[in-house]
Amino acid sequence: MPIRSGIYKKMNDNKDLGILLHVSSLPGPYGIGTMGKEAYAFVDFLSGLHLGWWQVLPLVQTGFGDSPYQSAYSGSGNPYLIDLKMLQEEGLLQKRELACCRSLKNAVDYGCLFREKYAILRRAFSRFDRSAPDFCALKADNGFRGYALFMALKEAHGGASFDTWERRYKYAHRNTLAKFWRENQDEIDFWLFAQCEFLRQWTALKAYANEKGVRIIGDLPLYVAYDSADVWLHPDLFKLNADRSPEKVAGVPPDYFSATGQLWGNPVYCWKAHARDGYAWWISRMKQAFGLYDAVRLDHFRGFDRYFEIDAAEKTAQNGKWRQGPGKALFDAIGSALGPLDLIAEDLGEMDEGVLRLLEETGFPRMKVIEFAFDGNPDNPHLPKNIGKNCVCYTGTHDNDTLYGYVKSLRGKNLRVFRESLETALREQSLSFPLADKKSMAEAMLLLALKSRAARKIIPAQDLLLLDGKARMNTPATLGENWKFRLKKTLSVHDLAASFLTEFRG
Repeated sequence: MPIRSGIYKKMNDNKDLGILLHVSSLPGPYGIGTMGKEAYAFVDFLSGLHLGWWQVLPLVQTGFGDSPYQSAYSGSGNPYLIDLKMLQEEGLLQKRELACCRSLKNAVDYGCLFREKYAILRRAFSRFDRSAPDFCALKADNGFRGYALFMALKEAHGGASFDTWERRYKYAHRNTLAKFWRENQDEIDFWLFAQCEFLRQWTALKAYANEKGVRIIGDLPLYVAYDSADVWLHPDLFKLNADRSPEKVAGVPPDYFSATGQLWGNPVYCWKAHARDGYAWWISRMKQAFGLYDAVRLDHFRGFDRYFEIDAAEKTAQNGKWRQGPGKALFDAIGSALGPLDLIAEDLGEMDEGVLRLLEETGFPRMKVIEFAFDGNPDNPHLPKNIGKNCVCYTGTHDNDTLYGYVKSLRGKNLRVFRESLETALREQSLSFPLADKKSMAEAMLLLALKSRAARKIIPAQDLLLLDGKARMNTPATLGENWKFRLKKTLSVHDLAASFLTEFRG
């Protein structure tokens, strides 16, 4: 299609462009994407197209529902992402031992991972040198010490949530914990070992990406899981009852994704307590994030201005209330402690004057999502003509259907309004792009995202490949089939032979 070459031939330096693909979605033989050779090949793919960004989802240890937005510790790395071949190269595993974790399934196989991955990591740990300097440094870190102690206690309690533990453990009595630490050193060290190996592999991968001109965008969830080391060790920072059960939980009111709202279940913060100690917990969390990433997307940014809380006993989010968040004071404290940071505000959802003012005061780039644009409203902020430079433009997010899946789902009036709006947007951008079928409509949306004035443009890998809704990563307010998407093979520029993106090779 000649129009593509005419638009993109001049775009030989594409450092403002990137791909969204979680590490778990990489291909590989062991049930989930890892930080091994397939991750390095993906960096080579990005570099070969002169793309400047790789965006990932939270790299934390997953918990309930296998979600990276529910973790045992907000600063953890996910042991599932540790590459076993690299452990073999370290001499910690034998080749024949890897067979137990092989999986023929293309989707992430969480059941196999739960059964097999920790078992083989424990075998690797049995051969690990605990005098290694990076392990000793991690063992001295208060955050990771608390996490490892928390995980060892969970193991001792059969995996049960901390609110069901024996009282002296539930309330983290100092003398009791000191005794448990002495008597369970091997179990505690195992969890520290897993974090040490995760950090070794991620640090090396990120260094390789940076050397290739690819920077990493991470994702920092606003909230932490209730059953986490964060809440167990810092109960004063959250709205809990006297028995340490949640008093209020987080969510959002009814919206585009759900008619009854989204009841996330995470405990909400006691922001007054955070303010009293100068937001030290948040400063530490942000410092840790920028040790892992070059830029960070702040999930659910509107919650820093006002947040939606629901009584913990509620079954839906319909009866929640808006409360005042920390506002600019939090970001002033972080800025004073850490200096300028490359932060992206996920400003989707219900917006009001307060959060718009906070966005203006902080100056953080905002998110725009092309999939939201074509509803017939000329003032839609996600339309290409309404996207300013201080934005990051996405075709979709991990919570959206894929572009092609979305267009395939449209029928009747909705399809007609969408097509008319899409045709108008193409004319406004001086693009003559035939909309022959629904797949070409999805590709047109992708082109419009890349044509926008946004300072950065990020394409989920599923949209890059024009995959349908079967490749969707997450459907909010549902459980069971999320976070499973994986590529079938390592991508190369040859996979894009029929795509305009081949123009990016320069």
